[in-house]
Amino acid sequence: MGGVVHFEIPADDEDRARNFYHSNFGWSFQVIPESEYSLAQTSGQQPGSADAPPTSINGGIYRRNAGLNSVVVTIEVADIDAALQSINASGGSTLRGKMEVPGSGWNAYFTDPEGNVIGLWQNAGPGGS
Repeated sequence: MGGVVHFEIPADDEDRARNFYHSNFGWSFQVIPESEYSLAQTSGQQPGSADAPPTSINGGIYRRNAGLNSVVVTIEVADIDAALQSINASGGSTLRGKMEVPGSGWNAYFTDPEGNVIGLWQNAGPGGS
């Protein structure tokens, strides 16, 4: 099956976007200035390496343009309430707060400082209560 292996998030201010995702989720970036693009590494390992989490994907932040200017991805967190608190404190805003998905976990949506809608997911069970 073809799984999701990459994502791209548009930005008007790439530095601001990189700082936001680094401070809230620990992502690191490789800036490619000539392309107005930054590769985002979301785990400590490269996808496909022996040590990479099997569901780990990496992506990118690109300069927003008229032809390509939106994306929605979902980010897994251990605690949605704490994540939303941090997001709101660092320039984001809650679009829709924590909502239970019975038997599975919880989701929420926020808007980042660039105006993008991003989803959050918290699993039910161990580590996600």
